[in-house]
Parts: sequence; structure tokens; C-alpha cells
Amino acid sequence: MLKGIAASAGVSIAKAYKLESPKVEIVKKEGNPAEEIEKFNAALEKTKKDIEGVKERAAVRLSDEELAVFDAHLMMAGDPEFAAQIVGMIENDKVNAEYAADTVANQMVAMFESMDNDYFRERAADIKDVTYRLKCNLLGLTIPDLSAISEDSIIVAYDLTPSDTAQLNEYVKGFATSIGGKTSHSAIMANSLEIPAVVGCGDILSAVNHGDTLVLDALDGEVFVNPDEETIKKYEAKAKAYAEEKEALKVLVNAKSITKDGHQVELAGNIGGFKDVEGVLKNGGEGVGLFRTEFLYMDNDHFPTEDEQFEAYKAVLEGMQGRRVVVRTLDIGGDKKLSYFTFPEEMNPFLGYRAIRLCLDRTDIFRTQLRALIRASVYGRLCIMFPMIATVKEFRDAKAIFNEEKAKLIEEGVQVADNIEVGMMVEIPAAAVNADNFAKEADFFSIGTNDLIQYSMAADRMSEHVSYLYQPYNPSVLRLIKMTIDGAHKEGKWAGMCGAMAGEPYAVPLLLGMGLDEFSMSATQILKARKMVTSLDKNEAAKLAEEALKLATAEEVLDLVKKAVD
Repeated sequence: MLKGIAASAGVSIAKAYKLESPKVEIVKKEGNPAEEIEKFNAALEKTKKDIEGVKERAAVRLSDEELAVFDAHLMMAGDPEFAAQIVGMIENDKVNAEYAADTVANQMVAMFESMDNDYFRERAADIKDVTYRLKCNLLGLTIPDLSAISEDSIIVAYDLTPSDTAQLNEYVKGFATSIGGKTSHSAIMANSLEIPAVVGCGDILSAVNHGDTLVLDALDGEVFVNPDEETIKKYEAKAKAYAEEKEALKVLVNAKSITKDGHQVELAGNIGGFKDVEGVLKNGGEGVGLFRTEFLYMDNDHFPTEDEQFEAYKAVLEGMQGRRVVVRTLDIGGDKKLSYFTFPEEMNPFLGYRAIRLCLDRTDIFRTQLRALIRASVYGRLCIMFPMIATVKEFRDAKAIFNEEKAKLIEEGVQVADNIEVGMMVEIPAAAVNADNFAKEADFFSIGTNDLIQYSMAADRMSEHVSYLYQPYNPSVLRLIKMTIDGAHKEGKWAGMCGAMAGEPYAVPLLLGMGLDEFSMSATQILKARKMVTSLDKNEAAKLAEEALKLATAEEVLDLVKKAVD
């Protein structure tokens, strides 16, 4: 039995498909520059077509947000500077194309990996993915085609690249990898595809042979290799129970999210674009609590125009059929960059020129987005929220620009809704502490726990070295959340949450007890959260939350909740 991290829930039993990619061995040779350049150009074109093909196959199953990684790969493969460096080396050093490609790729990877910036360090993995494919094409090596798997299989690999994960078909019943965590590309995609995944299994490749029977328990993070009959029966029963639980949850699709004592909350979905609307509705979502508009910008080679944005917002509002849609204005910067916009060099871009700070500086970009949103408002129930708000003045300045653009559109004779709510994300501790004052200005709050936790704990949530400090249940974090909710309610405003914490089953009783009005999460988490809500008593949950806020550690809080609900 191998232990790992349960990254995408489920239980499956199938034969192992050991993913062993071709070994790329680069030998430096003298080459004819004209012939080598021709070979390189052909391999580069094939690489682009390969990536486009993977993206096309993936588009059937993945959201716009998840497909963005392939746009980044295509952008890299099409980068003229990257190609120019390789061609220059072939011409000047008269070397073979694969040696030049390998040398330039290694230099780029080393440069990106050495940067003191998470976004750029993560791009090193993308460079490796793209250049590995390029080198295979130069050497005539065939990369395994996972989309061709035709019998039930569990993939075993050192890691799965975004290209690998996107090719998984209905025969893939799960995967187990040597490395990875809950926030890795492969884990996020496994959740979207709803297939079990256990990552971080250490030396699984030497423990498993192609064709071995595997039991993958992605509820407890365990992998059994060639188990006996008794173990297989035990996990067949566990898989059946899990499937029955999932099926049973479907009866809650059209149910209200009401506690045993009659208190109603709203369970909504987080989306990256129109393609995600169907998933929210299919899973009983009562609205959209977070529409991440940055993907409209990241999937483009230019700032999207007012009309382009209008069409995207209109489609989502119409698709949600009158349910509330909370749209976050452009949240770019930090780990989210644009190929067509140069950000200033900063020591810590997560605390720098990003989100509302960029929008208040580049009001031309901000005004275009607000005009598109205001025009689309007549097609549904629109709420607009500003990200990364730290001061009341920032919120006032942003809302003033919204009011100016709304007035201009009315003057132009454009029909706009008169019930647009304008709120803000609470993700900076300063905003949570000052929530009572912000609530006098904003129509609502949405708590972004991913950033709120990392800013509160001064711990980068993407760093494995300090991952133990990413503690949603830490009493300090809980107190900031309570402060935010109380601040909103004091002024008669509603408070939601769109961070990952909103969908965690053990967080639901605490958040309900603290008075949270709206929980927004991945579509696949909605029904499980609804089941939890309907099993709870609001008054009992309030007592539980009160008790939790008096505790000293995250572990104590989690133990308290587990005892109360398990």
C-alpha cells in the first residue's frame, strides 16, 4: 500500500497503465544549417499542431479556465524570440537542431526556475512541457497518446502534464502520481473531469508494473498494488457506497438550501466563462458567486473590446436564467500575466500592481469592462465586485467610475438595469478588520479565503515549504471571517464567500454558524454542501462557531467540528 494525497475524490479498481514517456537523449552533432533549420521549422509546426489537437480534444470536457494553459503553451511555441534563439544557434554554431533546442530550453528553464516569483517559476513547467514535445518531434519519437486508451485503466506516472491530463478519456478511471499536491494542474483537472486522483505517492513508479491490478482510494489517499481478493471486495463495496452517495445527492439538485430549523442560504458556483454555466445548473447551483473575468483577457492576444466583453457577460447572464451572477472585475497581476501587457518588475507581485490597483491606474481598461457589464445588466441579475480592495477610498474611487459610466450609457440612450449591486472582495486582512466601515459603502461582500488566508498567515499557499500554514480553520482566520460577516449584517448587507473554503464540508457548519449568506464553490461541490446544510440546525451551528472562535489552534477547531457533525 502506498500513501499519497487525495486530490480528487473517488474509488476505482483497474489495471495500471504505466505512463513512461520516451527518453530524450540529445547528442551534439555538426549539422548543415539550412537542413537543420528546415528540420526545426517542421518540428515546431508539428508541435503547434499537436498542442492545438490536445486543446481541441480537451475542449469537450474542460472549462475555458482550464484550457487557458494550452493557450500559454501555444503562445510559447509561437514565440518568435524562442525560435530565433534556436535558429541563431544552429546558424552560428553549426549544430544539429535538437541540440540547439535543448540548450535554449535548458537556459530558459534555469532562468525561470531561479526567479523569486511563483508565476515565473510555474512557467518553467510549461516550457519543459512544450520543449519536450518539440525535442520528441525533432528526434522522431512518439509521445504516448492517452486518448487512445481503450480499456479501464488507472494511470501511474511521475507527474501528469496539462497535455496528458487533457487527453484522458472515459476509460481512464483515475490516476496516481509520484509528485503533486491539491493545487497542481493535474489535481484541478481531475476534479473537473470527476475522476479519482491520488498524488504525491513517492516512488510509485518502481512499485507498479504495467498491467498490475490497482485499487485507488482517492477518499483516503491510498493505492494498493496487486491486492488480495478480500481487499478488492472491500474496495468494491467502498466504490459502490461512494457512487450511491453521489447518485443520492442528485435528488438535491432542485432542493432549496435550507437548514432543519428553516434558515435558507444560497449555494452558488464559481465559473471562468459561459461553458461552465451548464455545470453550475446541472449541480443545482442557485447562482454564480464568482465569474473570473480575467480569462477573457488571458485567452486573448489583445485587451478584449467592449463588444467582445458584452457578448460574454450577456451569455452568462442569460444562461443563468435570472439567478444572481457575481462578476469580479479584472483580477490580473501576481500569478496571472498577459502576453500583450508588460507589468512592472516587482520584488513581490502578489502584493503589488494588480487587480483594482491596476484598474484604478489604467482607467481606460477598467471603464471598457464596466461599460460592457452595465450594458449586459438588462439580461439577468448582475452584481459587480472589485477585487483586492484595501482602503475605503479605493472602493469609493472604483464605484465613482462605475457611476460615471452608467450615467454616460443612460445619456447615450442605452437601456441599463436599475438594480445592479456593487460590492467588493474581502481578501486583505485590513478590509476584514474595517468591514463595518466598508459595509456603509458596498452592497455586499464576497470573502476570498485563498488570499485572505495566505495574507493573514504570511505564507505563500503555493510553496510546499510553508503549506502547513495554509489553515482555513485557524482561529485568526475564522475571526476575520466573522468580523466581515458581522460588518455586512450591521448595515443590512449580505456576505458571501467564493474562496475554496466555502466548499469544504467541515467549514460549512462554521460558516453557517457565523451567518454566511452565500457559499460559492466548484460546481461539483454544491450538492455535497447542500446535503450538509440541510442536515444542520442554524442555532446549533451558531453555538459551534462561537465555541470554535475561543479555541487556540486549527487542529482543535477541526476536531470540534468533526465531533459535532460526523
